[in-house]
Amino acid sequence: MKHLVIIGLVIPEPASTAAGHRMMQLIQLFSEADYKITFLTASNNIEFSEKIEIQKIEINSESFDEKIKELNPDIVLFDRYVTEEQFGWRVSENCPTAIKIIDTEDLHFLREARRKAFVEKKEVNNEDFINDIFKREIASILRCDLSLIISEFEYQLLTEKFKINPDILFYIPFLTEKIEKNKTAFKERRHFVSIGNFLHEPNWQTVLKLKSIWKNIRKQLPDAELHIYGAYAGEKVFQLHNEKEGFLVKGRADNVESLFNQYKILLAPIPFGAGLKGKLWESMQLGLPNVTSSMGAEAMHKDLPWNGFIEDSDEEFAEKAIELYENESVWNQANENAFEILNQIFDKELYVNQFWKIISKIEINLEKHRTENYLGKILLHHQLNSTKYMSRWIEEKNKK
Repeated sequence: MKHLVIIGLVIPEPASTAAGHRMMQLIQLFSEADYKITFLTASNNIEFSEKIEIQKIEINSESFDEKIKELNPDIVLFDRYVTEEQFGWRVSENCPTAIKIIDTEDLHFLREARRKAFVEKKEVNNEDFINDIFKREIASILRCDLSLIISEFEYQLLTEKFKINPDILFYIPFLTEKIEKNKTAFKERRHFVSIGNFLHEPNWQTVLKLKSIWKNIRKQLPDAELHIYGAYAGEKVFQLHNEKEGFLVKGRADNVESLFNQYKILLAPIPFGAGLKGKLWESMQLGLPNVTSSMGAEAMHKDLPWNGFIEDSDEEFAEKAIELYENESVWNQANENAFEILNQIFDKELYVNQFWKIISKIEINLEKHRTENYLGKILLHHQLNSTKYMSRWIEEKNKK
């Protein structure tokens, strides 16, 4: 039996984060191929994590070297670039024949560039991309044998703008199994909903934006309410709660499926971010049309009609939310659109066979694959002579 070791920044929380859902899908993919799977992490977020085999590790500790040699994996999957920075060189030293894969989740440098532009109230320019995160993240991508890219927009950004070799990249979005259409009808649903993990800054900014937009919706729909859900909601989030305005902060959602079945519309005026938006993907599967921004819908529908509306103007956003809430035929058509998007873009069968073909090709020609990725070899050499010795120094310091 082949062995996959995943090194995670955090333990997956599929009920709370899109990243957690993504990781559980990758775990399922390898499990279906009969891999033994071991999840290593220095994180402590056990309470709301999925039940998977977890082993604790330490950062900057030689104990990891013994553990990874003992596990002797065929493939090591790094969850985000930061885990590759911390442990990639140790994997290369102790398990040189293990295929190294990084799941980027989304491109962090892109998210940071857009965050900075949002704060400064300006458009993103080329200079914004070349931030410190860019240098670290691209270096991690180059050092690995394969990088999983969740967004087609981000894949094109890497290959066309930054000239990353497509041989070390694989586009694989959220994966949808065959599903039945949701049977909770328009007339059985009430109110609006928004959801998002509040450790993620764009979700907080989305709620602030909704607080402003909601006033216009409420004027036209005085009996409607907006319910805000999200894990790790702090005091600043709950301070927005206002029952007279119908703006209700609910906190963590226990079950997204049962939750989404109650509501009529999902609102997501996402102002910045990267990757794919898990809440929008789930709303497509669960028969809940949405109104979102162009940032929210990025790379999620190609040229297919959206399952609701995409609006960046606050006024237009409110108008379309009201239309979708009141017009049953428009609402039903939005759900039909969702099914087309899921089948043409997110169907699992579109990606699985090609994924295993690439893994097999790398496995058979690993040395040649690495030789042709000459920039990766150079960066790995320098990492072994910088990160390695910094980590060793911290090890010795910690012993004292």
